[in-house]
Amino acid sequence: MMWTTETYQKHFQDNLDQMKKDGRYRTFAVLERICGSFPEAWLYQGDTSKRVTVWCSNDYLGMGQNPVVLQAMEMALKDWGAGSGGTRNIGGNNFIHVQLEHALADWHRKEAGLIFSSGYVSNEATLSALVKLLPGCIVFSDAKNHASMIAGISRHRPEKHVYAHNDLHDLEMKLAAAPADAPKIVACESVYSMDGTIADLRATATLAKKYGALTYLDEVHAVGLYGPNGAGVAERDGVMDMFDVIEGTFGKAFGVSGGYITGSAALVDAVRSHASGFIFTTSLSPVLAAGALASLSVLKTAHDLRARQQKQANRLRKKLTQAGLPLMPSPSHIVPLLIGGAHCCKGVSDWLLAEADIYVQPINYPTVPVGQERLRLTPSPYHTDEMIDKLVDTLDYLWRDQHLPRNYQAA
Repeated sequence: MMWTTETYQKHFQDNLDQMKKDGRYRTFAVLERICGSFPEAWLYQGDTSKRVTVWCSNDYLGMGQNPVVLQAMEMALKDWGAGSGGTRNIGGNNFIHVQLEHALADWHRKEAGLIFSSGYVSNEATLSALVKLLPGCIVFSDAKNHASMIAGISRHRPEKHVYAHNDLHDLEMKLAAAPADAPKIVACESVYSMDGTIADLRATATLAKKYGALTYLDEVHAVGLYGPNGAGVAERDGVMDMFDVIEGTFGKAFGVSGGYITGSAALVDAVRSHASGFIFTTSLSPVLAAGALASLSVLKTAHDLRARQQKQANRLRKKLTQAGLPLMPSPSHIVPLLIGGAHCCKGVSDWLLAEADIYVQPINYPTVPVGQERLRLTPSPYHTDEMIDKLVDTLDYLWRDQHLPRNYQAA
């Protein structure tokens, strides 16, 4: 049978229909954030709108509405215009880019930094370049690493070993079985975004160095939030020097958009010279770079914001536990509530939005395994005690009314 335009369209539609049947089809809430009223936003549904409280934002500290950040971006727009003008190699290497890279390197106590158009691209481009630069490289990747890390690792099809999540015994077994003379990369995250778990970074890096591996750390859900200067869990744990590459994003606690890596001058220059995701794309808007640099200046001393966020996260966990709701154990600022079942998870999310003006996006496959669908709650310093009480009381009512299971059971 020859494929026709109609055949292709039917194939696409059949795929979408199956996703809807499985409860995996994703709908996007149309939001308009209200500057100065974080975490509230206007939700648009057809011709109507209503004010909602957002409980799933990655703008963890509300920096996207911080006056210092806004002023820096307004000035950059006025002085330099909207776009960069090209790739970094051809006309788009703006002075603010260089300033930001130096500041990031200093923050993570590295020799150099490199910025990308997004956190996804920084992972994918850097890891694929490192694998390409190291012939015969063997990669050891945590089972719950970001999709962007997996994509970067897999691009050039190296030998890859996935070790059980945060399981150092499994990691060592796999490292010990590999040829001693092969170049190796151990890639992990600090805070895992869907479970809220935190890696033992010192032990991970110690193992990696024992077996001669390069260490790659994704801190996207930790930068700005942990450590005396907000530089992440590696700073908090005193192990930044044990990681050859520290990767981060501007799209979460920074409150803007973009990504970056920091490392030795030679490593960063090699990535700059070989990573196609860096070389062949328009550079970050100077407006975003200015916002990220201003945000960094605030994050270095944002002790009160970090303390308030942790306080509210702990309060939410305590209230959910007291209500007997299926809270997944998490030592971080991320508070996951297990639902299990894609249809049920979406139903809970839809009901919260329709009946209580609470917006939290359902998390389903492929972001999490089938059967582990959840609500991923991200309390910020600006979620009030009253907002927390309303959320928990509403969830408790819904669980009682619908007779939903209350006990969390680890997979």
